[in-house]
Amino acid sequence: MPDSRITRAFVADLPKSDLHVHLDGSLRIPTLIELARESRLELPSYTEAGLRETVYKERYTSLGDYLKGFRYTVGVMQTAEALERIAAELAEDNQAEGVRYLEVRFAPQLHVRPGLDAIQVLAAVDRGLRRARDAFNRRPEIAEGREPHFEYGIICCALRMFGAGSSCHYDTLLAAHPFTRPKDVYAMASLDAARAAVLARDTLGLQVVGFDLAGEEAGYPASAHKAAFELAHKHFLKRTVHAGEAYGPESIFQAITDLHTDRIGHGTYLLEADQIRDPEIEDRERYVEKLGNYVADRRITLEICLTSNLQTNPEMTSLQQHTFRKLRAARISTTLCTDNRLMSNTTVTNELMLAVEQLGFDRHDLKSIIIYGFKRSFWPGDYLSKRQYVRQVIDHYDAVERRHFA
Repeated sequence: MPDSRITRAFVADLPKSDLHVHLDGSLRIPTLIELARESRLELPSYTEAGLRETVYKERYTSLGDYLKGFRYTVGVMQTAEALERIAAELAEDNQAEGVRYLEVRFAPQLHVRPGLDAIQVLAAVDRGLRRARDAFNRRPEIAEGREPHFEYGIICCALRMFGAGSSCHYDTLLAAHPFTRPKDVYAMASLDAARAAVLARDTLGLQVVGFDLAGEEAGYPASAHKAAFELAHKHFLKRTVHAGEAYGPESIFQAITDLHTDRIGHGTYLLEADQIRDPEIEDRERYVEKLGNYVADRRITLEICLTSNLQTNPEMTSLQQHTFRKLRAARISTTLCTDNRLMSNTTVTNELMLAVEQLGFDRHDLKSIIIYGFKRSFWPGDYLSKRQYVRQVIDHYDAVERRHFA
């Protein structure tokens, strides 16, 4: 039964993190409409209600249906000014609901065009996030150390695959290698993205904290991107991989073994033996048992996105079918994230309330999920500063809890 004492006001007051949120999936609709008009990008509607009805819906028929909305968001994110504005607004929206640590991910190469390279894209997003951070942290309660300050990190995404028309950068790459196997072209793009991420962090001092692999899992194995993740690994750039979102446990195994991942994006099907597709895996129950034990023991955190998973998996008709409770029961390290605030019309507060109201999570579960988000973050500072920050977050969490449950 839901704990009626856990109110939305309480959850909103708690310090929170979001470790899995896509910049191009989290625009404000008024901003999207304004930028579309400025760039002369045609939208299906120019009202928020119209876009909610036609594109950014409550339910989608498939992952492909869910992804259609990105053509419009990416379409308006083709200038440094637009990228900086969207990043700042995303940080402000998170600050407004009590998020104190935010990791924003996106694929820079989707926004590259003449006069705007991958490094400049990363710099524009960093400027927006930094501006919003600095403004928030000037508040008296933050500046005086009475509450945790707001901090952010950028995760640079590589894509498992792409096609013509995805971006100027990808079109140029495909045209330059017309006779190269597609998976090799995807690998080239990933390696370029990894180099840009390392350069942006080490040369320009941008707060790039991680490297990711996103996109369709089926037919596009993680192993094709080993070189990019090896480069990130050698340069101490932390790694997260979209895996087990719409594919079986073997996809998560690839992320761990081939890409040295520190976290898993989604990981929904980690413990689901019936989702295994590899015919060479004979004892499926034993396979997921060993895989689950390894993930649990190594504290490889799963970035769970409830609303998004429900929307992109048509066979999942309610959250009661989600694997989150099973993962928690197996003591897997998990935290809740939004994935895409626009596409899923959600917030971190909403995701936590779903866990409480529909999955029956109690105050102990809630605290564990929230604190793990801070502990397993790809913190931009050193380890000691991270420990100090997490301690401050826990102290603030306890103070909020005492205030609401006195």
